[in-house]
Amino acid sequence: MAALPWHDIDTVLLDMDGTLLDLHFDNHFWLEHLPQRYAELHGVSRAMAEMELQPLFERHAGQLQWYCLDFWSAELKLSVRELKLETAHLIALRPDADTFLAAIKKAGKRVVMITNAHRDSLSLKLERIELAPYFERLISSHDYGFPKESPQFWDALQADLDFDPARSLFIDDTLPILRSAREFGVAHLLAVSEPDSRKGPKDTGEFGAVGDYRDLVAGL
Repeated sequence: MAALPWHDIDTVLLDMDGTLLDLHFDNHFWLEHLPQRYAELHGVSRAMAEMELQPLFERHAGQLQWYCLDFWSAELKLSVRELKLETAHLIALRPDADTFLAAIKKAGKRVVMITNAHRDSLSLKLERIELAPYFERLISSHDYGFPKESPQFWDALQADLDFDPARSLFIDDTLPILRSAREFGVAHLLAVSEPDSRKGPKDTGEFGAVGDYRDLVAGL
C-alpha cells in the first residue's frame, strides 16, 4: 500500500468494529452465541432458531435498526446487552491499532470515531478497551438517526463537525459505507483487509486496504 499523503489530511474518521476492534467478537455473537441462546431461551432447536433469525437479519441489514440493541431485544424478546456480556471476553483490539491512534493524535490530526454501533454496544466495548482518550469525539450513527450507509448520515456529520471531506481520511471495513463516504466527497478512503482475525483476508473491492496499522504511520 502506498504511503498516505498526510500533509493533505487534517481529519481522520475511524470506524470501530472490524476497523479498530477485531470483528470476531461481533461475528461470533450474532452468528453463534445469539442463535444458541435464542434457542435455549425460547425452547426451540438451534436449527429452528437460525430459520427464524436469518430472514429477520436479512430484512434489516444495512438499516439503522440492524445496529440497534433495543430493536433486537424487543424483536427477539430477550436482552441482547445481557447476552453480549456473556461473550465480552472476546472483545479485542486489532494489532497495533493503538499505536496508530497514538501516532495520529501526537501528529495533531483531528481524530473522530464514527460507528454504527448502538450506544450500549459502544459503552460495553469502551469499558474493556481504552479507546476514548484518542478521540475528539465518539459519534454513533444513532445520534443522527441514519446509518453510515445513508447520505443523510454524512450531511448530519458535516453539520455537526464542520470538517473538510477533501482533507479527510476515513477507514472502515464495510464497502457500502466506504462508497457512501466517497459519494459525499471524502477524498482518502481505506478498507480493512482482515477485519475478523479468524476469517482471513477479504475482498476490499476498489479500495486500498490496511493490513498493518504500523504501515500507515510512515510520513506522519
